[in-house]
Amino acid sequence: MANHSLDTLFASLADPTRRAVIERLAHGPAAVKELAAPHNMALPSFLQHIKVMEAGGIIATRKEGRQRICRMEPNALIPLQGWLEWQRLAWEAQVSDPEN
Repeated sequence: MANHSLDTLFASLADPTRRAVIERLAHGPAAVKELAAPHNMALPSFLQHIKVMEAGGIIATRKEGRQRICRMEPNALIPLQGWLEWQRLAWEAQVSDPEN
């Protein structure tokens, strides 16, 4: 697995604002303006978060009239899930090995 994809996935999840957006998008697509509303920041600053998540492949956006709609990319977290599972198995092996 390429470290670059893990790096961009972790970067996409590293900020609480981005995690909140992802939690919201788990319920369905939403306009950028709707996603920005609960956050106390200017829209240009919020759009930077959208760009990071889009670059990480976690969300996709499309223009719909005057709005930009965001949606989750359903398979985006699979590489991260695989890496975390591999780490879990390695940790469990260390814990269950009586010589360590």
